[in-house]
Amino acid sequence: MKKTSRKYIILRAILLGLAVVAIAFFVTRSLFHKEEEKKDALRRIRERGYLIALTDQNTLNYFIYKGEPMGYQLELLESFADYLGVPLRIIASNDISKLNYYLGNHAADLMALNLPVTREGRDYVQYSLPFMETRLVLVQRKTFDSKKGQVNAVKSLKEFPADTVYVRTSPFLTSMYHSFYKKTGKKAILKEVSDITQEELIRRVSTGAIRFAICQENVAMVYHRYYTNLDISVLAFPLFSYSWGLSHASDSLRMEVDAWLSEFKKSGELKQTYLDYFDNQRIANFLNSDYFSVYGSKLSPYDDAIRLQCRKINWDWRLVASLIYQESNFRAGQVSAKSASGLMQLMPETAAKFGINEQATPERQIAGGVKYLDYLDKQLPDEIISPVDRICFVLACYNVGIGRVMAAREKAAKYGKDKNRWNGHVDYYLLRRSKKHPIVKPDTVDSNPIDYKTEGFVNDIVARYFHYRNLVK
Repeated sequence: MKKTSRKYIILRAILLGLAVVAIAFFVTRSLFHKEEEKKDALRRIRERGYLIALTDQNTLNYFIYKGEPMGYQLELLESFADYLGVPLRIIASNDISKLNYYLGNHAADLMALNLPVTREGRDYVQYSLPFMETRLVLVQRKTFDSKKGQVNAVKSLKEFPADTVYVRTSPFLTSMYHSFYKKTGKKAILKEVSDITQEELIRRVSTGAIRFAICQENVAMVYHRYYTNLDISVLAFPLFSYSWGLSHASDSLRMEVDAWLSEFKKSGELKQTYLDYFDNQRIANFLNSDYFSVYGSKLSPYDDAIRLQCRKINWDWRLVASLIYQESNFRAGQVSAKSASGLMQLMPETAAKFGINEQATPERQIAGGVKYLDYLDKQLPDEIISPVDRICFVLACYNVGIGRVMAAREKAAKYGKDKNRWNGHVDYYLLRRSKKHPIVKPDTVDSNPIDYKTEGFVNDIVARYFHYRNLVK
């Protein structure tokens, strides 16, 4: 019996030891994978070569005015992308559920919205450090009672009538909506709507299409300057912080956002950027412009002419529009210090070759410039097969001439780069034109002509084009 008992004890000890080893193995592996996950967000960005951010399209966060991409969130994102040292790409939608889906499936790196920091919100994202604070207010239309000689409006939630209140669908605001509902004595009928911005809800209240809506106070104050028949004095929910949202598997990226935001706050740039959009009368003025992407669909007076010419060479008209904005800011009479002229800033000899003279109309200037783009495209070797790379090569040729670009291709090949790729390959050697080894001995870039701007030229046009694609249909 003793031998049997001893064997049983030994066996149990062995099994227990194996169990401890197994548990230690799985815990270690779990921690290892967690550490790996921390690296994934930044690694994805580095390998991809650019940051993908989510935001919405409205008068404050992300829009185009007279051809220029603008917005509070856009400026913040551009600053953060510069901090990381990568270009920026944006996916825009007014449906928060859709943005959540993209973030959860790693189709984007972060959600750049004023997301309320709430308990239920932590189920969907991990928050960055807070940016600022705001409140929720009841937006209602003031009506004048001529008999009583007074303005009719709900003065407090206690006197709220049994009526419908429109709110944006948001998993981050559920508890706040419920708190508002209880404060009205459960008389409010909450109607959630998706894919509608806060400003659209505010506009509908102003026009009388709906009677009540709940919006963030800082947003409501901006539109109150334009829609003067509104009352936004009734508080729907007290002060709360708001932040950006990141995937739960993006600890490393969150730490980078927090580090950038701390510096951005200390420098005063966050406050200034906020005031530029949330305390600026010009934002209300944008609402009346045909060249404002939220309510209009025009980039310039020349959109139709650009579309017409681009159909002939099968280019997206918004790409050529971005080039024209870069060259002349859509000003037909521009003349540079080196005699480049017109909307597309062609040099006199190039302009003459494509049928443009000093009397050419804007439409003829565009036609000649587009013909020149097509000419450059046909001069490039067929081995540049990537459409994106090919566009970058054409734009670079447009800026500095095809001879310099072809020389840079050969230099890239000489030093082990791919002469048929643009970013990080030919563009690097085009900027560094000395005869020295461009890596071993940093080049004589400073001695190159001051007007040599190819690096920014191509990147700026392509970046602006992506904004045009997002916001102009």
